[in-house]
Amino acid sequence: MEAELRLAISSALECLGVHVDPSRLGLERPARVDHGDWSTNAALVNARSARMAPRELAERLAAELDGAGLPHLERAEVAGPGFVNLYLSPTWLHEVLGAVLRLGADAYARHDLGAGQTVNLEFVSANPTGPLHAGGGRWGAFGDSLARLFRRCGYETHTEYYVNDRGTQMELFGRSLAARLVGRPVPDDGYHGEYVAEWAKELATELGAGPSLGEADLGAALDALGGSAYATSWGRDRALRDVSEALEAMNVGFDHWQSENELVASGAMDDIIGRLSDAGWTYTSDGAEWLATSKFEDSKDRVLRRSDGEPTYFLPDIAYHHQKFRRGDRDIGLVIDVLGADHHGYVPRIAAAMQMLGHLPESYEAIVGQNVTLMRDGEVIELSKRTGTMVEVRELIDAVGPDVARFAFLLQSIDSRQTIDIDLLSAQAAENPVFYVQYAHARIASVARRAESMGVAPVPPAGTDLGTLIGGREVALLRALEVLPSVVEIALRERAPHKVTTWVRDLAAAFHGFYHDCPILHSDNPPEVRDARLCLTEGTRIGLAIGLGLLGVNAPEAM
Repeated sequence: MEAELRLAISSALECLGVHVDPSRLGLERPARVDHGDWSTNAALVNARSARMAPRELAERLAAELDGAGLPHLERAEVAGPGFVNLYLSPTWLHEVLGAVLRLGADAYARHDLGAGQTVNLEFVSANPTGPLHAGGGRWGAFGDSLARLFRRCGYETHTEYYVNDRGTQMELFGRSLAARLVGRPVPDDGYHGEYVAEWAKELATELGAGPSLGEADLGAALDALGGSAYATSWGRDRALRDVSEALEAMNVGFDHWQSENELVASGAMDDIIGRLSDAGWTYTSDGAEWLATSKFEDSKDRVLRRSDGEPTYFLPDIAYHHQKFRRGDRDIGLVIDVLGADHHGYVPRIAAAMQMLGHLPESYEAIVGQNVTLMRDGEVIELSKRTGTMVEVRELIDAVGPDVARFAFLLQSIDSRQTIDIDLLSAQAAENPVFYVQYAHARIASVARRAESMGVAPVPPAGTDLGTLIGGREVALLRALEVLPSVVEIALRERAPHKVTTWVRDLAAAFHGFYHDCPILHSDNPPEVRDARLCLTEGTRIGLAIGLGLLGVNAPEAM
């Protein structure tokens, strides 16, 4: 309908001597229903070129539209200094419902914005030095839902997790595991969490711990395998298994897990140094090799290799990001990092390095989100693997369930700080917004089962007359379904999955109101009313399935 309205407004303005590109017209849905179905500010914007007062142009525009015979248009009214509000007959929403039923969950609200384009999306990428803390669940929920939006909009989408499995923190983690294994104190700067002790017991079991094998023997067995280096490797694998399982419980998965160690061993760093040096972007100072990132938007140049020849973390990161532009046999057109709040300074230097390597500025994007504050027993929990003061994401899932956890993480914009009270979320699990939404889907399934038991088709045939759907509750539900394609597109463009969360809550609320006030299978209902309402119920089911699918939340048949 929006395209038809844009064309009609543009044509009406042409009749008044004003040329406007239909795609550039201001046309939006008013916040208040009594302001119409659509509203345009075209008269305000074009009054000067028309040499009229805005209100005068608006009145003439409204008159042109009223006389144009536009399908579904009941009237056009001037409001304020020059807005034109358009009031449509419910028949336009009946056409929307027909499209929802015809296209179904696979095709309705699906776009081709990204047809022929590829995107690589990296998110979470927590260090493999322990379990994923509950705050990391936010990055998992956000990144996975964003990937679902990209796919819904036609992009070939590749997701991955970068495994930072080299460097000082990994060495400290291995030494901490080894110390716990043989009963020695953990290094002061090591990892003191209880999980280290638990994993050390698992390692001991694998090494053959038993009544005849004491701590000294365990130490000898570990030394025979490589000492703390083996503990580091074993701990890495154990941490990644834990992270993977926790994320999978939240319906989050990755196409690729990239090890930093493997990247370095491949010679990728030397290749990058060669490329950057040949292009004249590096120089030597005080024995170190530098990259001239300040020539772009970085605040200063960055060291690639220290004077002792050791690379900084920046060098393998550049190599990794360069590789992300090629996955399998496909070139990647857009590389996106989802980063934590402490990475603001990281973005300009990576962006500069990518441009130095020949990638277009618009081909790299970073989404910097805000962290999660967790509370328990009325106090803020300081999240630290090293001190052991942390809540694992699997603990949160065990306490409230994966759907509640994931939905909670997606209630707010990623760029706003989020506070999650674990006790409150656990205690109010039955009242959590996700249950309210899921209950709408379960109610619809119940209606379908009841219809079948009555010998009534739960989904009436195509061509069913929808003309009886004119009541306030029915129209409100139709309106909610109509905006879904726009919500999906906006949520993707703004990198804002929480907009889908808001929409699905609105749809559920509209359905519960409809269900309460508009009997569907009541014996007094004329067949045409019953069938039209069954069609609306099925359309709502399709909308809920799409929305919950984008959020990675289950759509239950019963509750």
